[in-house]
Amino acid sequence: MISRASARFLDMESASPIMWFHANLRGKTMFLDVHELALHKTSIHRSYAPGTLDFHSSEIRQIEPLEVRATAELVEGQIRISGNFQTRLELVCARCLDTVVEEVSRDFDLYYRSNTTIPDDDDEQLKLDDTEIGFFEGDGLFLADVLAEQVNLALPMKVICRSDCRGLCPNCGVNLNNEDCRCEKHPTNARLAPLARLKQDWSKKQ
Repeated sequence: MISRASARFLDMESASPIMWFHANLRGKTMFLDVHELALHKTSIHRSYAPGTLDFHSSEIRQIEPLEVRATAELVEGQIRISGNFQTRLELVCARCLDTVVEEVSRDFDLYYRSNTTIPDDDDEQLKLDDTEIGFFEGDGLFLADVLAEQVNLALPMKVICRSDCRGLCPNCGVNLNNEDCRCEKHPTNARLAPLARLKQDWSKKQ
């Protein structure tokens, strides 16, 4: 869930600071306003084209539209968003740094509370940190921010292109899936492999 530190939802594509969701069905943004949700529940069926969502990572590239079906409503003063999404992403293999295409889908049932309800008492704050409740600032939150976070949560901790991926040579940076290198075979810290790859790419440009 979104922490208090990131509770301020910013929409980098919107020209105005607030977009009412019922008036922006054709735009890239969708703002879920707590006052509007208090009046009625809303159904969401949207498609986010590649480049619309900000995943805050250079290793995640959306290559197909993200399709989302969901509902948003106000439940006991909290914004509830439930539904599912699916898309295809281009990721980076943690071993060889080649690209990996992943089908990503996720069901979600999320609750968000206004950050004005966060108690000052440290013990109560710790209890809230242990719950599945996120927080928003102001009158609501942007659906794009919620989806970007859910995409990140749906990804594996480490992406591997294939189970037998040999990775990079830690000395010269050669992709061992494609060719064998002539380096001496001795133990080396595998974490240095990406640096070796950069060194090799730099050498080729000289």
